[in-house]
Amino acid sequence: MRVPEAEFTSYYGRPILKAPVWKWDIAAYLFTGGLAAGSSLLAAGGQLTGRPALRKAGRVTALAAVSASAVFLIKDLGRPARFHHMLRVAKPTSPMSVGTWILTAYGPVAGLAAISEAAPWLPERGLPGVARRLLPPLGHAAGLAAAVTAPALATYTGVLLADTAVPSWHEAYPELPIIFAGSALASGAGVGLIAAPTGQAGPARRMAVAGAALELTGAHRVETRLGLLSEPYRTGRPGRMLRLGRTLTAAGVAGALIGRRSRVLSALSGAALLAASVATRFGVFYAGVASARDPKYTVVPQRERANRRDATTD
Repeated sequence: MRVPEAEFTSYYGRPILKAPVWKWDIAAYLFTGGLAAGSSLLAAGGQLTGRPALRKAGRVTALAAVSASAVFLIKDLGRPARFHHMLRVAKPTSPMSVGTWILTAYGPVAGLAAISEAAPWLPERGLPGVARRLLPPLGHAAGLAAAVTAPALATYTGVLLADTAVPSWHEAYPELPIIFAGSALASGAGVGLIAAPTGQAGPARRMAVAGAALELTGAHRVETRLGLLSEPYRTGRPGRMLRLGRTLTAAGVAGALIGRRSRVLSALSGAALLAASVATRFGVFYAGVASARDPKYTVVPQRERANRRDATTD
């Protein structure tokens, strides 16, 4: 006779971990930050290859997206001054601190690059004339600076989620930055496909393919590599969102490649890529929340790790 194996339980069925208090606005913050980063890379590509429609669309979208991102972040903080408080220190070991400084470095240069697009509208004489002449070269430098900062902006939120104790986020620490980088590239490509004539959309199509490859590879890994912790990414609302994101990404890339000569098909493909990025970010967000609310996602992996350690020591 032996005592049966104990099954995991929690105190009165309550979650072991406190679920994230973040709401939908943080999921939207994840999307808009990635959109800003992808748009700056798109704008730099248009700038360096002489495609003004891509450059202008990318710069304007980047400024709009990073502004929305700041609004969502400050809304979650509750008090705008709290963002200012984050700038009093710099902690390389804190993804939140690093992310605050990335946003602080990226925002002004993205803004200057977008504002420089208004130079042709200024009068040619007086102080406005001086601004008309100075803004284009300043915008050129600022656009490249924004593109240099963009990869960090696109990926730090993945590191931020993985740095928490939320089981399905924490265990996916190698994949989340890859997914977010791919999603950022795909969303930036979507902007280019919507806004630029087909003759200038070549870099956007290439960005779409690269972004889709990263995003789909990372999403496949989090749905298959994590064992039990992959379950929240496959089931319920997060699973539906991530499946929708994969479908829209595949459709967007296919349309971008097939519709090289069709402005309508290119625009529809761009819209599909933007919607896919939204679905992916929200799916990852809600998968982590679901894993924190169910105690099995905390207890079972812990016991599996303990059993492996015991087997190694024996």
